[in-house]
Amino acid sequence: MQAARIRIGTRGSPLALAQAHEVRDRLAKAHGLPEDAIAITIIKTTGDRVTDRPLSDIGGKGLFTKEIEDALFANEIDVAVHSMKDMQTALPDGLAIGATLPREDPRDAFISLKHANIGALPRGAVVGTSSLRRKSQVLSVRPDLSVIDFRGNVETRLRKLKDGVAEATFLAVAGLNRLGLADRITAIVPAEDMLPAAAQGAIGLEIRAGDQGAAALVAPLNDAPTALAVTAERAFLARLEGSCRTPIAGYAVIDGDRLSFRGQVLSVDGRQRYDVSRTGPSNTAHEIGLAAADEVLSNADPAILARSSA
Repeated sequence: MQAARIRIGTRGSPLALAQAHEVRDRLAKAHGLPEDAIAITIIKTTGDRVTDRPLSDIGGKGLFTKEIEDALFANEIDVAVHSMKDMQTALPDGLAIGATLPREDPRDAFISLKHANIGALPRGAVVGTSSLRRKSQVLSVRPDLSVIDFRGNVETRLRKLKDGVAEATFLAVAGLNRLGLADRITAIVPAEDMLPAAAQGAIGLEIRAGDQGAAALVAPLNDAPTALAVTAERAFLARLEGSCRTPIAGYAVIDGDRLSFRGQVLSVDGRQRYDVSRTGPSNTAHEIGLAAADEVLSNADPAILARSSA
């Protein structure tokens, strides 16, 4: 692959572009290339086009990746940049994850113009989120709240708060940091209180399987601890067949050669939940994620799993 022909594919949202620019800068530094040797191609996805319905109503994972993956297959781009939490757990045949960048803060941010944290919200307050996971987690601790669908990019959601559409919302700390909007965070929610989505805060670089040039290009960008943590989280999600219609959370932490994983499955209304944890050697990340999921499948109230997959 010639340096002048390196083509990055990405969505066109401000956050997606910030991530693509980070990848471009890392590639340029790793290979001593000028920035103009790396082109960024914006590709509109189904999730970008359909903005008037909840994500869970228009499909599961893949809403923000399929068209970009199609461009990989068509050899229109060399590297696809994704938020890994948007990626399907089973990639299309012929594609592979070439690298996982160092993870940003995986936690969720509570944002409100009036209230300090979720506990300070008045009874019956309206909370906006497009995430079924966050909705279920909020209702699990505050069943008195009203949760509405709240789509749009970061600035759109902040504007909706200002317009009084909702009194609070939740966004990924990672996205706000990457956009330089950390000052908009009212409070960071500890992972112990709101377990993050699988792979939240991680950027994945997808390439064509067997494309040795692209593989060599992105290899220096791979962060091994992040890749291992995300492997456990995505294995957990895959075993439970998680999608945008399933309230599932999973978060792994690497400490030396040990991996600690926590997973969570909730009913849509948040009234039922099952928590699981596993620890083991980090080089068994995939097996740890599967074992945690198998515990859920074996021991959780069947009603949780039935509602989660409904």
